[in-house]
Amino acid sequence: MTAPSPQPCSYEARAWLGDQLIATSAATLRVDEPGAAPVLLFPAAAVAPAGAALAAPATDGYVTFDPERVRVELVDAAPGSDERDVTTKAFPTWGDASDLVAIMDVRPGPATGRGATYVSVGRADHRRPVVEGSQMLGQAIVAAGRHAPGRRVVSASMVFVRVADAAQPMTFELEELANGRTFTGLTIRVHQGDRLCASGTFLLDVKAPDAIRHAVDAPEVAGPYESIPFDMSVTGRDIRVVDGAYTGDPEAPVGPPELDAWVRFRDLPADPPLHAGLLAQFTGHMPIAAAFRPHAGIGQDAAHRTLSTAINAITISFHADPRADRWMHYHHLSTSAGDGMTHAECRVFDEGGALLASFAVEAMVRPLPTHHVVDERKSL
Repeated sequence: MTAPSPQPCSYEARAWLGDQLIATSAATLRVDEPGAAPVLLFPAAAVAPAGAALAAPATDGYVTFDPERVRVELVDAAPGSDERDVTTKAFPTWGDASDLVAIMDVRPGPATGRGATYVSVGRADHRRPVVEGSQMLGQAIVAAGRHAPGRRVVSASMVFVRVADAAQPMTFELEELANGRTFTGLTIRVHQGDRLCASGTFLLDVKAPDAIRHAVDAPEVAGPYESIPFDMSVTGRDIRVVDGAYTGDPEAPVGPPELDAWVRFRDLPADPPLHAGLLAQFTGHMPIAAAFRPHAGIGQDAAHRTLSTAINAITISFHADPRADRWMHYHHLSTSAGDGMTHAECRVFDEGGALLASFAVEAMVRPLPTHHVVDERKSL
């Protein structure tokens, strides 16, 4: 197998030994090798004398650092960014927002006797190589929008029945239930090889003038720039958590079963189905953590280590066309936990407080048998 070629990294990189900056460069190279953590290569000339002994030769004119000894970070900002928009992401990262967009932007596949198909690309994840259910939901929303151009998804409900490998492509098989002048109904089944991984129903419509209009108000919380940046290992996407309440620490103070987060992508094409799909992709990230907040001694870090957690089903309704390149406020409320299951009722607002979407999440939280305890990191 041919070794992967180094690719230019789009962000300024810094290497730290404790509090001492030992390298900085805007001309690093990234190497993504399947099944292994990505590696960042610094130009040898960018290494300060204090870091020379820690730099290992990698390729002509480039060196790398042992991540166990040296902290490497990427400065996540576009040139000329407002200082408030500058954050850092710890390396190794999963990838960039453009990589996530490529995964979400499913392509037409071969037609079957039942209907159209769309196919996704895979991307290896060295941390936890499984596909999140909300990603499959978001991809299916994009597929539905591609199938019925000019119509928008207004509601979708999907059940996730089997694990999918993040490194492998998936097939989204569409079947029309109805296709009238105003509404389109679809079932979408997600396959990986001969395995059924998820299935759902989708309703699309053509917009109509208002007969009536109202919407619930957004909760009063700190805005994105008053909230705490959170690193989910994707450059080009900014996440801010109100009060820093999303934490894996089991010793964190208990609180109400709520989490508020702001999410924004830096650059996206003008593509409504993709924006809706990216909104849906984040719906599975925090509802379980909201359920943990009232319970002392249990944190998100227990997921996949001592607790078996998974999103089993998501139902979402869109109330307006979202813009994922503008701040979106996710309000998560866990309304029930018991008998190994949790339920969350959640909403998404724009920065001005307008309601964009509502979603409900069914998830499991169950003790792992001792012999199954593993050390895994949360996927993107």
